[in-house]
Amino acid sequence: MIHIKDYRIWGDHNLIRLLAALLAFTFFASTAQAVDRHAGYYYPEPIYQEVYKARAKGLKTANRKTRVAFVTSITQQNMKREFSPEAAIFAKGDNAEKLIIVGLVDGRLDTIYRSRAIFANMTAAARTLPIFQELGVEDVFTFFDLAALMGFKQITITNGRNFTHQVILK
Repeated sequence: MIHIKDYRIWGDHNLIRLLAALLAFTFFASTAQAVDRHAGYYYPEPIYQEVYKARAKGLKTANRKTRVAFVTSITQQNMKREFSPEAAIFAKGDNAEKLIIVGLVDGRLDTIYRSRAIFANMTAAARTLPIFQELGVEDVFTFFDLAALMGFKQITITNGRNFTHQVILK
């Protein structure tokens, strides 16, 4: 396991912009836990849940503000495209520790396999980041590790109708 105490090569704002641009380019979440107050409001109750044991610890500089800035930047990138966004992404929870991705197009993000494919695309984009390459983890870390670095605890992906997959980051 790699422990990252404080990684400041470009500064938080440049890292957030780079991450958001890469993830927006590629497309733009079973454990016992407290009741999910967002289920039934932003997405249906999860059909699938899994636990991902992250290989990296969160950055010391990761906080609510940086997570909100991250999703805001992704949203801004998606809104600049010539076509309508295929998904909405946002952070919820007291500390914005829950990353939520909601499909906006019928017939997409409606199976566990399509959700995993989206996460695979996000992993491919994350692996091109200089932070992964400089740490020598570009062939090991996934998008889930990137989310853990930023302090997210849960990722939920849904078609917004009848399918929800949730990943708990440990």
